[in-house]
Amino acid sequence: MSRLDTETTRKLREMNAGEILEAIDAQDQTLSMGLPFEERVRLIVDDAYSSFTHSKVTGLIRRAGLRYPNADLRRIDLLDERGLNRNVLAQLGSCSFVGRQQNVVFQGFTGSGKSYLGCALAKRACENRVRAHYVRMPDLEEAWVAAQDKPGGAGKFLRKYASFTLLVIDEWLLDRPTDSMRGMLLELMERRYGETSTVFCTQYLQKDWHQRLGSGVHADAIMDRIIHNTVWVDTGSYNMREHTALADA
Repeated sequence: MSRLDTETTRKLREMNAGEILEAIDAQDQTLSMGLPFEERVRLIVDDAYSSFTHSKVTGLIRRAGLRYPNADLRRIDLLDERGLNRNVLAQLGSCSFVGRQQNVVFQGFTGSGKSYLGCALAKRACENRVRAHYVRMPDLEEAWVAAQDKPGGAGKFLRKYASFTLLVIDEWLLDRPTDSMRGMLLELMERRYGETSTVFCTQYLQKDWHQRLGSGVHADAIMDRIIHNTVWVDTGSYNMREHTALADA
């Protein structure tokens, strides 16, 4: 395919078809000279689509706000020592749970890699072009408090966090939520229930959640919208922070 004229190039750029332009410029004229027109166009579109997909995934990962943006579910260390189930991790890595609107709970001791696993799962979702977001529960509460001081802020806050196809809440129940926070969590879980997937990273066993949530009707209602149709992953007691520190020493 010969070099495009200036006007055609301008039109493609105006249509945000930069990937196609780059693919045309990158096409090896010598190697593609003998190919049929349709084949040369197919190669250009394939290259452009690959660039578009990479750009899309990169943007999704950046906007997800991951604590560990380089986390990789396919490169989890010491699976046997930590007692992690390879099959469960492989199934989660397929992101089929998102299509089924299932939740995931990573529960284990401090340093057992819960946050890393949550970020790795969110990143894997982004690679599957799923809109994901990571937030620590203390930061979620801070954002909720700030939202209530703005006209319409509470509604905007709930719409935002209900809209993510996959939401990772780290440090779940690290602090006991206030009455206002419990009310928000109930409404948020109600909006997400059966529509999206939420990942919870927590130190606390399921039996402790009710008390951490205040032991009242809000606790009942919040748990009812979380614990059903949920994949539970015990991350164990192996301290990965300590292991990493020793390995780097």
